[in-house]
Amino acid sequence: MNVNELIQKLHHSNLFLTGGAGVGKTTLTNEIIKTYEQENKKVAKLASTGMAATLIGGQTLHSFFDFGIASNMEELERSKKLSIPKKVKRLLQAVDLIVIDEISMVSAELLDMVRLRLLQADFSGRLMVVGDFLQLPPVTRGELHFAFEAESWERFGFEKVLLEKIYRTNDDKFIELLHQVRFGHVDEEVHNNLNHFIKPIPQDLREFTFLFGKNASVAFHNRRQLDFIDAELVVKEAEVVIHDHKTKESEIERFFEDARIDKELHIKLGAPVLFTRNSWNYFNGERGIIIKIEEDTLFIQKSDATVVKLEKQKQSKTKWVEKKSGDTLDIVEEEIFSVYQYPIKLAFAITIHKSQGMSLEDLIIEPNEIFAPSQFYVALSRTKNPSRLTLIAPRRQWSDLIYAHQKAKEFYLEKV
Repeated sequence: MNVNELIQKLHHSNLFLTGGAGVGKTTLTNEIIKTYEQENKKVAKLASTGMAATLIGGQTLHSFFDFGIASNMEELERSKKLSIPKKVKRLLQAVDLIVIDEISMVSAELLDMVRLRLLQADFSGRLMVVGDFLQLPPVTRGELHFAFEAESWERFGFEKVLLEKIYRTNDDKFIELLHQVRFGHVDEEVHNNLNHFIKPIPQDLREFTFLFGKNASVAFHNRRQLDFIDAELVVKEAEVVIHDHKTKESEIERFFEDARIDKELHIKLGAPVLFTRNSWNYFNGERGIIIKIEEDTLFIQKSDATVVKLEKQKQSKTKWVEKKSGDTLDIVEEEIFSVYQYPIKLAFAITIHKSQGMSLEDLIIEPNEIFAPSQFYVALSRTKNPSRLTLIAPRRQWSDLIYAHQKAKEFYLEKV
């Protein structure tokens, strides 16, 4: 499936783009957005969480649709936000395409709220939702209802596009293992295949990236491993440029966390790092070693011996605003503030949650910090080269760690 085919589908219907990890959902989504924007069409890039929203370069659903803190219709009514604000209505009437990324994290109640706003605005554009319901589920206070359980899911009439070819790895046996783990299947063969990856932890951990479930474990491991490198500690501070004087400090703090940007990047000569973005000469999750540190530039040598000259890169928080030009009112996407920092993180450790979208080599997974459905699948599917994967021996049975929601499994088996 290519971009042109997907855009043709969007001409006549809403779209649900899905598939397991590493099948190219993000790449295709970004190409669709780019094509629309090159044609001067307006695209709203949305997600339910701040981190997912920053990964697509957009806003949260709550911010865009002005839901406040409401998580369902009753709370929307209680908070006096049931009626659509005029500004949101005008915005929706100007937008050609709404993209909701990580749809698995959007609850049925939230999707119904989205449909309400679209009806209130007589929205005439298209809606594209992207994600895998067999990955991270919605975070809810009460009973869990997936987006596909909402009445609005059927009303949207999504055309389903299932991507199946995995690009992250070409190891057929490992791809089959990923398929089994994605659906929460743990038979004797899966059990034995996973045990095959349980190996002694090397003494020298500089070449390995640990995946932990907890932030505290990541921070401790990164700090400890950096201390072992006999070189001067260098701290590269992020620069913040505020474009909207109404910006709150708390917004900026939240953006740093959501966008996986270090406010203070602690590095040393010889420290291994992971790139956290895609570019023409590196990819998200690719590993390198810092070989030279200058005032405004870092030189990072990748495993193929090529050297990347890296400068701070800009990442911005945006919002849609109304701009008047003569008698014409236009809706434009405007930067609220921009953050400049090197798009890297220390490669010693990262959380499973923040590894989403990454392709990692020389990987060590700590399964004893798994606490959510599909979390182990997300971790395992980061693997680019299975021959360089190590699993720490779990203290529980694999069947206790590998599980997917029954409703999500049934949805894929019956409807996709």
